[in-house]
Amino acid sequence: MAKSIDYGNLMHSAMRGLIRQVLENVRKDGLPGDHHFFITFDTMHPDVELADWLSDRYPEEMTVVIQHWFDNLEVNEDSFSITLNFGDSPEPLFIPYDSIRTFVDPSVEFGLRFETQDSDDDDIEEDDDIEMSSSDVSEFTAAPTSASDEKSSGEAKPKEAEIVSLDQFRK
Repeated sequence: MAKSIDYGNLMHSAMRGLIRQVLENVRKDGLPGDHHFFITFDTMHPDVELADWLSDRYPEEMTVVIQHWFDNLEVNEDSFSITLNFGDSPEPLFIPYDSIRTFVDPSVEFGLRFETQDSDDDDIEEDDDIEMSSSDVSEFTAAPTSASDEKSSGEAKPKEAEIVSLDQFRK
């Protein structure tokens, strides 16, 4: 029998379950309204899978935006995989939930942050707002979602996908 209840791990498990459920709903029904997600994850996590050039460019952590274009979203018990477009280069990503550091839906001002035991962020309040300007965002042109989407909407116009670095907001 354990000597105490590990509320921290229980909370993290519940938060990962929330992310899993949200992503599963998006997989089935797409993104509703203006919802979109900034997901920051640890690129050094042993189970993360991403292209070598992305790993070289983001050696510690990476923030991806799931918004206009994504493909092959698969949601599993302990991870999800997705294809995102970087420039004109679609790249598959495999992201375990326990590699996620932050999950933010700025359309409704919702966010989760996973603290680690070696973190120095104890003095940061959980309710801190993250404000970003357009200069904080690297923009990329996204590919059309599929041939059937192109036919239904006439000619598909590329939308903007974003990679955001949140390093400047960390203390």
